[in-house]
Amino acid sequence: MAFEVLDEAVWTQRRDAHIARVDGWLTDHVERRGRGAKHPVEDFLFEYYRFSPSQLRRWHPGYGVTLSGRAAEGLLSWRHYVRVDQGVAVDTAAAAARSTSIRWVHDLLVRTAGRPAHFGCFGLHEWAMVYRLPPEQRRHPAWPARLAPDEIAAVVEERPIRCTHFDAFRFFAPPARRLNVVQPTRASQPELEQSGCLHANMDLYKHAYKLSPLVPSDLVADAFALARDIRALDMRASPYDLTALGFAPVPIETAAGRVAYAQAQREFSARSVAVRQALIDVLDRLLADIERATD
Repeated sequence: MAFEVLDEAVWTQRRDAHIARVDGWLTDHVERRGRGAKHPVEDFLFEYYRFSPSQLRRWHPGYGVTLSGRAAEGLLSWRHYVRVDQGVAVDTAAAAARSTSIRWVHDLLVRTAGRPAHFGCFGLHEWAMVYRLPPEQRRHPAWPARLAPDEIAAVVEERPIRCTHFDAFRFFAPPARRLNVVQPTRASQPELEQSGCLHANMDLYKHAYKLSPLVPSDLVADAFALARDIRALDMRASPYDLTALGFAPVPIETAAGRVAYAQAQREFSARSVAVRQALIDVLDRLLADIERATD
């Protein structure tokens, strides 16, 4: 394939801008981690999603870009970087080695983009995760609930749960699983994912970073920014009381709260379109090059 060549002044400026952007998200997290403090909203982005702060901070140009100049020599110690004509780039062999993952993610994203979005789940997945569980068995036992256990159960039982996301469903409390309209599995994920789902949109971050350094770090950061904002809504709409952290509840147990949640869900679905399409475009180029190499 033809490689885009970036002069050292251009790519180092992009690298520094990426680092400054990411550091704005990392400072508080790293400080809390240093003193062993937990955060039920923001820790999720580093504990459930297995991409460390240092990995998120490292800038990659993505596949098909050559970095020129003396500073590029330092990247040769990084995995998947090789010397090419005019500089240093991500090794083309890295794409072929991950072709199975690239095809799976591409298929999932294309099918998700082509499916109508649904906005009627009202965030009940977080309620299903604590359904009929004693407080000490909840995922965030240090934080109080906004409602009593019987009231939480009544909210869950009031209307059908419509969670289509396997990686949310698998954390349901056992008695809540039968209450879900669908029974998602890993195998059925490509048939069920849709862009109204908060977790499907947060997972754009996972798909992007798992294919790093083939995916540009700027796109990984865009996906992280989206996931970070969605996570806040996810927990604001949960039964936990996080007002002490500055997160006002979205009370989906009320009609007004459900309207507010669905509106925010629509806004995040709209935001996800550009990130998802940008990732599809990257994977399109990767797959085209993989197929050319195997012809």
